[in-house]
Amino acid sequence: MKENGKVTIYDISKKLNISAATVSRALNNNPKISIKTRELVFAAAKEMNYKQNRLAQALKSGKSKNVGVIVPYINRNFFSSIIRGIEEELGPHGYHVIICQTHEQMETEIEQINTLLNTQVDGIFMSISKSTNNTEHFKKVLKEGKCLVFFDRKMDVPGVSSVVIDDFKAGYMATSHLISQGCRRIAHFAGDLNLEIYKNRHEGYLSALKEHGFKPNPDYVFRTLSSIESGAAAARKMWELKEKPDGVFSASDYTALGAIQELRKMGVRIPEDFCISGFSNEPFTKYMEMPISSVDQTPLRMGKIAAQVFLEQVDSTEKLTIEKKVVLSPELMVRNSSDRSLLKVAGE
Repeated sequence: MKENGKVTIYDISKKLNISAATVSRALNNNPKISIKTRELVFAAAKEMNYKQNRLAQALKSGKSKNVGVIVPYINRNFFSSIIRGIEEELGPHGYHVIICQTHEQMETEIEQINTLLNTQVDGIFMSISKSTNNTEHFKKVLKEGKCLVFFDRKMDVPGVSSVVIDDFKAGYMATSHLISQGCRRIAHFAGDLNLEIYKNRHEGYLSALKEHGFKPNPDYVFRTLSSIESGAAAARKMWELKEKPDGVFSASDYTALGAIQELRKMGVRIPEDFCISGFSNEPFTKYMEMPISSVDQTPLRMGKIAAQVFLEQVDSTEKLTIEKKVVLSPELMVRNSSDRSLLKVAGE
């Protein structure tokens, strides 16, 4: 062991009596080096506790093998599952993931992008914040020759790929399901309609109503935050209406949970009197005393596909801009909060 504790390829070459160039090629799995020599070099490197200099490797190859992932919040199962999918897909290719969260602030989003670019990441995966209203910082990523992939929340930027769920179809499916259960006055907890995902879910809700012969009622649409408190507040406002709804499609599981808790306090029977469907299929939805119907966004799959899109672009030998728009199909998980067929079985 050297005095400073850092073993170099020259130490390994001296031990094995081969050239430093041969050691370097062997450590990088160069096919020109025989398997036997590569095995000897790796064994010596392990024995001597050799650590490859990632910075030197990055300067030589032009790749840092680091990527950034920017999400609004880390503590949401949906985003943590996407991060897991990205890590699982990129890990075998030697990539490391740097995770950032914006707390829904565009200023923080811009700072994090600049920090990641200064760190020389090879690419950035991101779901934009609610307050993001321009694309200049995204264009900067492209100008620096880095790959940018949006997931879930996106903006239309030429040259940027995206992996999203079909939010319109999801809203349509959830609302149609409530209609199939006998609901005729369906409300919608809409989220922030300035965001494309919530706007599309709202459009799907409206489309389902119209297709089934129901006239949309603007009084039944409530702007909500993705929180239990916001869902409870919306439920109280909803119950003040002269003609009360008999069902709600919530664009968030958290608001759906808040509504259920508040309505049950008022003595409303779910699903006998009122049906509820949420969105995102958060883990708690199936473990509640009243399991909540919800749209599954397949976040793990979304993360894996986003990583595959990145690999396809970053490994392109022609250095072409590969722009892909992947739209995944949602799945509605029907549970007790909206399934009135279970009542018929129980009554038999």
